[in-house]
Amino acid sequence: MDTNTMLISVLVALAGVGIGFFVRHLMVMKEVRARQGKGDEIIDKAKKDASDIKYKARKEAKEIVKEEKDVFEKEAEKRLNVIRGQEKGIITIETKLEAKIEEQERLIKKTEVKEDDLKQAQLSVEAEIERFKRKQNEVADRLGEVSNMSREDAKKELLGIMAEEAKVDFARELKKLEEENLANAENNAKKVIGTAIQRFAGEFVADRTIGTVELPSDDVKGRLIGREGRNIRAFEQICGVDLIIDDTPEVVVVSSFNVVRRQVARRTIEMLIADGRIHPAKIEEFHDKCKAELEKEILDFGEKAQMEIGVHGIHPEILKLVGALNFRTSYTQNQYQHALEAAFICGTMAAELGLNVKQARRAGLLHDIGKVIDASAEGSHAVIGADFAKKFGEAPDIVHAIRAHHDDEKPESVLAHLVAASDALSGARPGARKAMMESYVSRLTDIEEIVNSFDGVTKSYAISGGREVRVFVENSRIDDDQTVMLSRDIAKKIEEEMSYPGTIKITVVRETKAVGVAR
Repeated sequence: MDTNTMLISVLVALAGVGIGFFVRHLMVMKEVRARQGKGDEIIDKAKKDASDIKYKARKEAKEIVKEEKDVFEKEAEKRLNVIRGQEKGIITIETKLEAKIEEQERLIKKTEVKEDDLKQAQLSVEAEIERFKRKQNEVADRLGEVSNMSREDAKKELLGIMAEEAKVDFARELKKLEEENLANAENNAKKVIGTAIQRFAGEFVADRTIGTVELPSDDVKGRLIGREGRNIRAFEQICGVDLIIDDTPEVVVVSSFNVVRRQVARRTIEMLIADGRIHPAKIEEFHDKCKAELEKEILDFGEKAQMEIGVHGIHPEILKLVGALNFRTSYTQNQYQHALEAAFICGTMAAELGLNVKQARRAGLLHDIGKVIDASAEGSHAVIGADFAKKFGEAPDIVHAIRAHHDDEKPESVLAHLVAASDALSGARPGARKAMMESYVSRLTDIEEIVNSFDGVTKSYAISGGREVRVFVENSRIDDDQTVMLSRDIAKKIEEEMSYPGTIKITVVRETKAVGVAR
């Protein structure tokens, strides 16, 4: 092959390569433009989808806001209804209290009128006594005239009469001096007491006989009642309270004159709601758990009181009683606050008189511990508390002050008088106590004591303000027929031994309980 032919072949080959490369380039460019067009379409579609999503999100957000607003308005309306109901109850209570106050004022006015009558009668008696003395003197003079007395006898008789008159005059002068000294002593005492009250003004919170528990929804009410009321019956039997479930939205009421039972019952309901399982076995389990927790809190309250008044070394068993005072009331006055208040007042008066302040505070704090000791103990709360304090190592002066603060023992020390005074001052403050509440609690306690005195009764609870008593008996000792007779006997004894308004319903419950364990 010659050179030209080879050259032509090479050129043809190069031209073919160039044309192939050019055609390849055109195809690549075409494919790039096609893909670019698809990319633009995808971007446009993505923008459209994003716009749709944004529109839907805004719409859904508006709907959610509207729903939340409706829920909030409904919740606010429910809360408002509850508050309105509570306001009506408060207004009713205030009306009753005003009526009672007016009645007390009328009684006070009657008493004042009687006191004026007594004073007038006393003045009349004194005038009659003076008239009688004058008549007696006239008779004595007359007898002297008609008698055959010698000069010496008459002189002796006259001296005797003068001596008697001198004794009477001396007695009057002595009485006058005693009254003046008493007035001065009273002024000094008022000064000390005023200083003590000025330096300590304690707060007062009156526990009522009912407590409310808020529910997450009204559906819980049905679960608390249980099938055919078995849950509410078990709850009232185990806790010893009256559980009131009415039309008030999302609220149940726990009623009991015993604040400890009421507190345990409220906590039991809260634990049942949190757990979600509500049946008699769980009620009993949570009741026992709440009771144990409350006992620990009681000890914490006692230790806190010890720290507040600045003393130490009180036995833990005594501190438990001090803490338990937080769940006791007297004339609606919280006894824990009363004990602290009495301790500070007693300590302040001791400081004014130059006595041991810590000892006075200690005695004031412990003076009412007998109120929370088991009711089976014999004697007044002052005697019971003093014996308990002595048993756990309190000093004789402290024990004597506790025993003597209600005159169960004659006060023989200044400390005993200070404790009695601080106890009276704490209870005598305006608004501190209300006698009606104490008589109400006392009546319910008396009802339960009468019922528990019958054989076969295991426990009893006075509920519904004392208008009903639920009595639980041992099924092995009392049969169904005997329950009827027992209810009648209890009713008869209550009628004979108590006075009360209205009627009292006696409900005797005899129940068989069996427990099985699946393994």
